[in-house]
Amino acid sequence: MNRTTLPLVLRWAVLLLAVVCWEVAARAQGSVYFPPPLRIARHARDLWFSGPSGHLFLTPAAVDTILPSLGRMAAGFALAAVAGTVLGIAVGRSRRAYALCNPVLQFARAVPPPALVPVFVVVFDFGTPMQVASIAFSAVWPVLVNSAEGARATDPLRLQVAAVLRLTAPERLWFLILPSALPRIFAGLRLSLSLCLILMVFSELLPGSDNGIGFTLTDAQTRSDLLTVWAALVLLGTLGYLLNTGLLAIEKRLVGPGAPARRTA
Repeated sequence: MNRTTLPLVLRWAVLLLAVVCWEVAARAQGSVYFPPPLRIARHARDLWFSGPSGHLFLTPAAVDTILPSLGRMAAGFALAAVAGTVLGIAVGRSRRAYALCNPVLQFARAVPPPALVPVFVVVFDFGTPMQVASIAFSAVWPVLVNSAEGARATDPLRLQVAAVLRLTAPERLWFLILPSALPRIFAGLRLSLSLCLILMVFSELLPGSDNGIGFTLTDAQTRSDLLTVWAALVLLGTLGYLLNTGLLAIEKRLVGPGAPARRTA
């Protein structure tokens, strides 16, 4: 076993050990409030992943639960990523703009995202536009702040060389500023992705929602369907892990293994 596969095997071994401990403890306790993971997995499969192969094994319940949530989350994350990256680089490249905007950025990022949801309910009323807007607005700040910091950290010597070579502003942006800021941008994107998942669920817990994972959680709690509650929680954890893994793979491909150490603002 080489050094590449050993960490992967160890990570999966730890996960398997945690699941086994959970299974043993749940069966020993025998409580309806603490079901074993195998029972939760069977319930999740029957509920969401026992459909026909032509529909990727998704059941009608999965189409009404998972896909709307992923759609809202993807829309909010895409808006936050694009707006945060563009505005962050623009602010970071101007010392005066950064000095003027930094207090506002620090204030906005310090506000707890769920606290902003009532504001968006007033502005947009209940529905998908309110949910997407609340996700995007709250998730944009990590990307914006990290993009600005990454743009400010561009090596001045490289910028001087670019000026000597008479590179145009778009060329400096593409070949110098953006590659230098990419590690910080991806640090912000990972934070934003976690926020999007949290806010997606929170927005679907509000009155007026009729589909999504958050609505399923609320509905299952109302009906005391604890297996569905646990299945939804496991589904959220799995989605978070898969989305973060995919984003890390994209970062590794774009930034490369020799990139500077990742930092979060």
